[in-house]
Amino acid sequence: MLIPKSKIKQLVAASSLLALSACATLDEEHPHVPQQALLWAAYSAEYQAVTAQIYAQATRDLPRLIADESWSAVPGHEGPSGKPTAIILDIDETVTSGVDMELTMVPFSTVRQYHWGLTHQSIPIRGVTEFVNTAKDLGVEVFFVTNRPCEPIEGSDEFCVQDQAVVNLVAEIGIETDTDHVLLADEKPDWGKEKVSRREFIATTHRVIMLLGDDYGDFVACSRAKPVAPCTEGATRASRRAALETYKDYWGNGWYILPNPMYGSWTSVR
Repeated sequence: MLIPKSKIKQLVAASSLLALSACATLDEEHPHVPQQALLWAAYSAEYQAVTAQIYAQATRDLPRLIADESWSAVPGHEGPSGKPTAIILDIDETVTSGVDMELTMVPFSTVRQYHWGLTHQSIPIRGVTEFVNTAKDLGVEVFFVTNRPCEPIEGSDEFCVQDQAVVNLVAEIGIETDTDHVLLADEKPDWGKEKVSRREFIATTHRVIMLLGDDYGDFVACSRAKPVAPCTEGATRASRRAALETYKDYWGNGWYILPNPMYGSWTSVR
């Protein structure tokens, strides 16, 4: 697709503002978003092809992983369990794209992200709707584990309006779910930004056959530079690379990671 020069200038200007507003040291809350990363995610056919490829492979793997009753995508839960099967997906840059929001939201905040979703149509990641609905047709239960937080919203007395906001978000792209299948950060006392607690929570009642996300933390525990409970040590580039070998049998086989050159826990490690 040919991008109008006026649109490119708008994207470059917006991403330049993001760069100026970012902290001198990269971190996952206020990332420096490179211009090329935004343009690639927003417009490249390559990005669309990669996500379609990932979801196509995951779809092909569903019958095999459903049939293998000893398989679990959550380490430590292998072996026949008799539990119903499930998959776990992240939301942002895994199910829906936030690239337009990243271009205009300076600085980023989760409250502004919530209000953005009330007035903007969800943009699906290519391949996700078909994949999720195929999994459901095969009897697999689908959970969404996101680090969008439960936090107070001015004008609302509800504890966690973000729960329903995520349900509405995915409904807009053709995926039906409910708040019981959406697990947000801070929804329970031990559900911080480290997702391992929520994965383990699901794994107590379900045989989780797949994990899908765009961040290392969607798969590997304790992947952040700054440790978050229950982690006691922060990650480094070296420790994250070592995990590639530790979990080599999972990547592309129950674990499916989507590209995100814009932000994430990778920006914080050294």
